[in-house]
Amino acid sequence: MKPSDVRVAVDLVIFTVRDGALQVLLIERGIAPFKGQWALPGGFVLERETLEEAARRELEEETGLREVYLEQLFTFGDPERDPRGRIISVAYYALTPPAPLRASTDAANAAWHPAARPPKLAFDHAKILRSGLERLRAKLGYSTVGFELLPRQFTLTELQTLYEAILERPLDKRNFRKKILSLGLLKSEGRTRAAGAHRPARLYAFALGKVKILDGQIV
Repeated sequence: MKPSDVRVAVDLVIFTVRDGALQVLLIERGIAPFKGQWALPGGFVLERETLEEAARRELEEETGLREVYLEQLFTFGDPERDPRGRIISVAYYALTPPAPLRASTDAANAAWHPAARPPKLAFDHAKILRSGLERLRAKLGYSTVGFELLPRQFTLTELQTLYEAILERPLDKRNFRKKILSLGLLKSEGRTRAAGAHRPARLYAFALGKVKILDGQIV
């Protein structure tokens, strides 16, 4: 790459909730620069690709997933952000239920890590991850974006656990359930699921087909 060249890349902040905690997908770089360090998945935009096409291609290569929520986050263009030269990165964040992983050709490994306490990251990926966390937590309060992290059917306890994992703080059970049910976002599936020694919990599903921006606050 010549010093005068400018290239465009996409980087992906892929979130899921596993074991009651918000986690982010990281790859261990198998090539220079930063070989052996953890980084966000991503790559260069191909000549005839749109930005979103490039992001979805990288997403599928890293996780095998296609139909997941994907949103453009921010553009990162510090001249010193990449030692290979002038590379502008358009970051996206994606939300997915837990998924099996596969490392791409330039990665030695791929794994889920705690989103709020990741290992040291290559490039400016710590900054990109922070931006993704801030966006997700903000949108959680005024939109239904968090529902993208749930399976098709879920209990209210699972929903509250999801919100607490992302916000990293406890929520009052009674107030949360009252608020979420009053918004008309859920529909009862008419079924229950056994929950250990507790009585079976009612199953719900998301009543809408896509993310909705709300007039009021969920939390």
